[in-house]
Amino acid sequence: MERTYVMLKPDAVRRNLIGKIIARIEDKGFKIIRMELMSPERSVFEEHYAHVPEQFKGETIDFMTSGPVVGMVVEGNHVIESIRILMGDKKWNLAAPGTIRGDFANETTYNLIHGSDSPETAEIEIKRFFG
Repeated sequence: MERTYVMLKPDAVRRNLIGKIIARIEDKGFKIIRMELMSPERSVFEEHYAHVPEQFKGETIDFMTSGPVVGMVVEGNHVIESIRILMGDKKWNLAAPGTIRGDFANETTYNLIHGSDSPETAEIEIKRFFG
């Protein structure tokens, strides 16, 4: 069984999309083995978004600290690849209909959801957000 880190961003929480997004994850057959509504410190997001180009980093971190997020550890066969497909393209206007971003996002910065991109990243992100 593979595990990944999934985070519903502040816009998903504000727009009351938590249940709809979780249902899509569960409908796909994946098991949420840990979930928490959290408000991580700014320093956690600075570490998490260290790869973001400097000109976008401040806006991204300000957004991520603007409200609570829902952190999840999700488990299943091929869960990392499957969740990334389920999320859709990071650019809302390129995300296919039927994906979370394709159906619900309307802004690239505020794109509702994050999912780890590899087993190594998943391990790091699970530790980062859940200790």
